[in-house]
Amino acid sequence: MYTYKYPHPAVTADCLVFTSTTAGIQLLLIQRKNDPCKGKWAFPGGFMNIDETTADAARRELEEETGLTVGTLHQIGIFDAVDRDPRERVITVAYYTFIDHPACVTGLDDAARAEWFPLDSLPPLAFDHEQILGKVMAQIKEKGENVQGA
Repeated sequence: MYTYKYPHPAVTADCLVFTSTTAGIQLLLIQRKNDPCKGKWAFPGGFMNIDETTADAARRELEEETGLTVGTLHQIGIFDAVDRDPRERVITVAYYTFIDHPACVTGLDDAARAEWFPLDSLPPLAFDHEQILGKVMAQIKEKGENVQGA
């Protein structure tokens, strides 16, 4: 078996899904079933397969963890802090999308639960997900999109 001289980072993709309700904007989160961050809330996401793009990985992970399928994704950015994941060197590409109404979701695969949370009362988030959320909210405001609670 061939081993590269230099270690390679792993790549993940995260998906932030927003929806609007009469009570305001909500964000879909999953509760992690496994370590690291077991029991904490996070964005649906996970490791990219070798034969898919990061956008495809984000859609697949979203469906695997919540049962939800989405169309258009908007890239938020790349998050590559050296210590962002305690398992190994992980780089993530994060995406967001809006859906018309809160869809029925359930925790599947490695998600213990999946729930919609009001944007103005989110639980503490795992990994660097607060930083990712901050960046998408800045992008949304910059584009002039109306998001309550932002």
